[in-house]
Amino acid sequence: MTTHEPADPADLADAVDDLLRTLAPQVVGVLTRRYGDFAAAEDAVQEAMLAAATQWPKEGLPDNPRGWLVQVANRRMTEQVRSEQARRRREELVAAREPGDRRSAPGADAVFEGTGEEGAQDDTLALLFLCCHPALSPASAIALTLRSVGGLTTGEIARAFLVPEATMGQRISRAKRGIKASGGTFRMPDAAEFPARLDAVLHVLYLIFNEGYASSTGAELRRVELSREAIRLTRAVHALLPDDAEVAGLLALMLLTEARGPARTGPDGEVVPLAEQDRARWDAAAIAEGVALITAALPRGPVGPYQVQAAIAAVHDEVPSADETDWPQILALYGVLARISDNPLITLNRAVATAMVDGPAAGLALLADPPPELAGHHRLFAVRAHLHELAGEREAAIADYRAAARRTASLPERHHLSLCAARLADSAS
Repeated sequence: MTTHEPADPADLADAVDDLLRTLAPQVVGVLTRRYGDFAAAEDAVQEAMLAAATQWPKEGLPDNPRGWLVQVANRRMTEQVRSEQARRRREELVAAREPGDRRSAPGADAVFEGTGEEGAQDDTLALLFLCCHPALSPASAIALTLRSVGGLTTGEIARAFLVPEATMGQRISRAKRGIKASGGTFRMPDAAEFPARLDAVLHVLYLIFNEGYASSTGAELRRVELSREAIRLTRAVHALLPDDAEVAGLLALMLLTEARGPARTGPDGEVVPLAEQDRARWDAAAIAEGVALITAALPRGPVGPYQVQAAIAAVHDEVPSADETDWPQILALYGVLARISDNPLITLNRAVATAMVDGPAAGLALLADPPPELAGHHRLFAVRAHLHELAGEREAAIADYRAAARRTASLPERHHLSLCAARLADSAS
């Protein structure tokens, strides 16, 4: 297999990382369909990705990166199958079984070269539904899918769930064992099976999108490949279930939020807050599509959290300037959201909306006794810093901006929060 001429390894490394994250779930799907063992396929693909991450930046991209990954992962799977067959043969000899009783694993003698119909098929959606098998708890299904479909690291998933990384690693391992024990098959579920899996599927897509829109770690504010993949998969689910209002609401939320993406950073990659963004840079077509989706979905009911969040995003996106934002309507919508699906991050956003309507002291009062999951979280300190600044409480704002900067693993956010603290400190001198 030939490769392209290698580029500067430092420049190629980021492109390789993005490409591997996109291809990994497709290759896991191919191997799972061929061998019928999701956990083993996932392990084999992780080994293939590690080899690619090591070789490609030095040697250049293969002509067919997906086929390269399939070949390497398939070779690993074949080795595993042969090893398992050898073990079984030894056990059978010990047990003096008849040779005709032996069974070989499916696909053991096949060598897949990454060509033909199987190689061209995108199995990501089927893999998504497999990971959200009803035999798993919602938390385990979501964690496993973020790892296998979203390509997020265990640490990134742990931060999304506000739990220690070791806890999340154990949860993902248990989920893999649960998939194997359940006997789940690699296929798209029947229409009757969708309801049992849909909540977990939508939550996974929501979290993948969030990590792409506001990366929790690293030097970039956004991971565009993640948010785009989340939108692509949500479109596919919407095509399967066009009458489901929450699926439409989630797609609308993604489009309305991602529409602001180009304006969220300045020329040097610095963070630009929502109130300061150049709205002429927002994607008008995405906003129009998102508004149309949520406008059609809300009357169908019942109203769910993604629809309400999409409605909030539409209120932000439809006004030409931040000064014209209808904060009372946004606060009312957050009240609805808190009643149907309260969570710590909604508490933070509701505090901001409360501050914009009733004053910063009212917003700070909502955060006086924050949920335990937010203890030590950088977003709690960042929101409190913003509200203290609105209240004219400079020293408190500086302290919270600095505390938030120390706690975030996102370099652009850390830089932005540090600059906010420095600006306030300079203004006092």
